[in-house]
Amino acid sequence: MTCLCLRANSVVSTSLKLKDNLSRAFVLQPKPYNLKLFCSSSSTSPAKMSAQIIEHIVLFKVKDETESSKINSMISNLNGLTSLNQVLHLTAGPIHSNRSSAFSFTHMLHSRYKTKEDLKGYADHPEHLKIVKESVLPICDDLMAVDWVSNLDGPVAPLAGAAMRVTLLKLKESSEDAGKGQILGIIGSMKDTFPSVNQISFGENFSPARAKGFSIASIAVFPGLNELDALDSNSEVVKAQKDKARDLLESVIVVDYVISPSQAANL
Repeated sequence: MTCLCLRANSVVSTSLKLKDNLSRAFVLQPKPYNLKLFCSSSSTSPAKMSAQIIEHIVLFKVKDETESSKINSMISNLNGLTSLNQVLHLTAGPIHSNRSSAFSFTHMLHSRYKTKEDLKGYADHPEHLKIVKESVLPICDDLMAVDWVSNLDGPVAPLAGAAMRVTLLKLKESSEDAGKGQILGIIGSMKDTFPSVNQISFGENFSPARAKGFSIASIAVFPGLNELDALDSNSEVVKAQKDKARDLLESVIVVDYVISPSQAANL
C-alpha cells in the first residue's frame, strides 16, 4: 500500500529513480496502539475528541513554473477527498511560510483518521490513487510525509482561519534513543509555555521510510496568524525552548499553514 500512492511515473531522465524512491517511501508501517471512544460537541461546534487519533502530514514541492490552473486543480482535488468515509478532517493548500532553507516545500496536506486502518483505506481508495497519479505526481518534484498517533484535546477539525505551525525533527544518531523522550517532553509543554496555542499534537512518526529521516512531528494550532506572529515576537522564550533541544537535533523543518474557509472540513 502506498500513502499518496507514490507509484506513478515522474518525468525525463530522473523519472525511474524518483518513482522507486517515492513508492518505497509511502508504505505504512503500523504498530500497536490503543483507541478510545470519540465524543462530540453540539451540532454547531466542531467535533471533539478525548482519545487517540492518527495524524497525517504531506509536504509537496510543486515544480517551478507550473501553470497556476494545474496547482489549483491539485489543491481542489485533494480537498475533495474530505468526502471519503475514512476521513475525519482534511485540508490542503499553499504553505504560508517555509522556515527551513534546506527544503523548499510549497504546499501541505493535513488529515486525521480514527484508526490506522482508516488511514490505509484512504490511501488505497481509488479516488485518492487517481488524484495522486493525475494531479499530484505530474507537477511535483519532491514530497515527504509523516504519520503519528496523537492524544488530541479539542476539535478534530481546526476552525477556518486557524494558523498551524508544523515542525518535523530529525534527531542526531547519537541522540536517537535517549533524546526522543526529552524532545517529546519539550513539545508537550508548549501549551503551558505559550498560552496562545489552542491545540498541540505531537508524536513519533510510525512511517520512517517516507519521512527523510525525520522521526518526531508536531502541530501547534493557533486561532489565527496574529497569534502565531505574536509567538515569534516572544524571542527570549522561543530561544529558551530551542536551546533545550538544539544539541539533540540534526535537522528541523518548520512550515506555517493557514486553513482557508473553503478548505476547512469537519466530517
